[in-house]
Amino acid sequence: MLRNIDERLINFFKKISAPSARVGLFVIFVWFGFLKVVGVSPANELVRMLFERTIPVISFHSFIVFFGLLECLIGFLFLIKGMERVVIPLLFAHMVTTILPLFFLPQVTWSAFLVPTLEGQYIIKNLVIIAAAINIAAHLYPMKKVPS
Repeated sequence: MLRNIDERLINFFKKISAPSARVGLFVIFVWFGFLKVVGVSPANELVRMLFERTIPVISFHSFIVFFGLLECLIGFLFLIKGMERVVIPLLFAHMVTTILPLFFLPQVTWSAFLVPTLEGQYIIKNLVIIAAAINIAAHLYPMKKVPS
């Protein structure tokens, strides 16, 4: 009986793992992106500090709105089946930019060796976002071979 329950639970979680990852990524990216667009994100100050050290060639306001809209786009694309091969590379490019403060702003992201600040923890938790994207990618079918 316990084995039967275990098998049912495993099969249930296999069925909902990719859809729940999609919804979770949608919520995070649209919500956090929208907060950036309207200028109330708690992350805006961290983004501004990184922006000033890396690409201060455009106005920060223009950049943060673009960045927030990109996050919203990523969130919406995760809901659309068939867009995985577009959104996952966008996500990974985004993740590269979000990890940069760990290296460019260590005074903000680390309080001691291997002891992240709250901002550092916020960045490191993105490993879970990457894992959710990998989960989605793992449920894809290989692309069909195009006849030459």
